[in-house]
Order: sequence, then C-alpha cells, then structure tokens
Amino acid sequence: MSDLRPVAVVLVAMDDEAAPFLDLASEVGEPEHVGLAAHRHVTLGGRPAVLVRSGIGFVNASAAGASAILRYGTDVPLISAGSAGGLATGIAVGDVVLGVRLVNADADARAFGYVLGQVPGMPAAYDATGALTDAVRQAAGEVEARASADGWEPWVLREGTIGSGEKFATSDLALRLRADFPEMLAVDMESAALAQLCHNFGSAFVSVRAVSDLCAPDGTEFLTHVDDAAQRSAQVVTAAIGLLAR
Repeated sequence: MSDLRPVAVVLVAMDDEAAPFLDLASEVGEPEHVGLAAHRHVTLGGRPAVLVRSGIGFVNASAAGASAILRYGTDVPLISAGSAGGLATGIAVGDVVLGVRLVNADADARAFGYVLGQVPGMPAAYDATGALTDAVRQAAGEVEARASADGWEPWVLREGTIGSGEKFATSDLALRLRADFPEMLAVDMESAALAQLCHNFGSAFVSVRAVSDLCAPDGTEFLTHVDDAAQRSAQVVTAAIGLLAR
C-alpha cells in the first residue's frame, strides 16, 4: 500500500487493542518494528494513518510515541486508543471515555509545592486538542446512531479526565484514586505519558478509551471485556479519523 503522509497516528498498548483497527482498515501495511513498537501504515475511515502497537506502560508508550513524532512530524496528531478501567461512580463497562483532560496519577511532588498528579516543571494536567475532541464527539454520535439502528447494545460517550499510572488499578488502588482525583472517570497505563510527550513536542493529542473493567479485585473482568472495549474505541477513533482533513 502507499505510504501517504498520515492524518493521524493511533497508539495502542496491546495486540488485542490493535486487532479491531486492523479489521476496520481498508488497507494494512506490513509491520515495521522500532524497538518494541510495531508501526503499520493503514487506511482508516478513508484516510491514511499509522497504527502503532507500543507495549504496556509509560516508557513503552513514550518511546513509541517519540518514534512516531520523529518519523511522521510534530504536526501529525497522536490518538491514544484501547481499553481503560472505569473509576467514576455510574460509569459502566462498555462506555467510551473521551479524555479531554489527562493526569499522571502516579506523580506526587507535593513536598516541593506541586499539586498531586503534577510532574515537576510540567502542567498539573494536559488538555486534549479541541479539533480532535470535536471530531471524536461527532464520530461517537455517528457510531452510536448506527449501533442503535442495527440493534446493538447501547453505549455512552463520557467526557472528562483520564488518569494514568504504572499499576493495574484493582479495588484498593481504585479507592485511593477516587479520593485523590474525584473528577477522574477512568484510568489506563499510557495516556498521560503520551499527553506529556505531545505537550513537549507541541503535537495535537487526544485519548479515546473504552471501559473494559471497573477496577475489580483481579483481572478477570478485564480479560472478559477487553476485546469489546477495544472494538468500541476503534470504531469511534476510525470514524473520527475519517473526519480529519488531509
């Protein structure tokens, strides 16, 4: 396939999260490995894009994101996609979360006058790029309407804060996160690191994650629903990419 300049780079952590994008793509290139990350040129929503499977966690995500920015340019938006743990009261498995604000849930430099979640020298939180959030909102409405027309199980788009940390959020950690960050809707292990990376490079960024679990005591709920969550995230992100200008 032609390696046209991408309109966006989509970053996922796991093969399970990459799979629905590959299914939705009309063209799929061969993977190119850059360190641990695998880059593929794909066509999503009729637009050229790059799908990057990074590996789990801050370092893997940041390394993959940096390699993408250096390869494709700082003006190509980055989109963090895949699954997340639902944290807020009322959020449900299957809900899609538009991360309009990203916070590092592991950062704690309050001893030096910073707020909880703020890396020294960095903003207290990172705001998603407005043009990308607008595209995601429009795409989510279109996808949800098609799902309802086809009789699929309804789902909800939630907008708010996504937090990220290096620990899988089971029930004990979730209790602390809810107390420390009452505005946080969901938690993953990559998005805030990518948001900081894009802040440093001046690149556009948004995170679109679907809820795979409610921070249960073990990983069984996550394992049961990660494929469904990845599918919903991929549907919304693919539709949003189709709305981006070349």
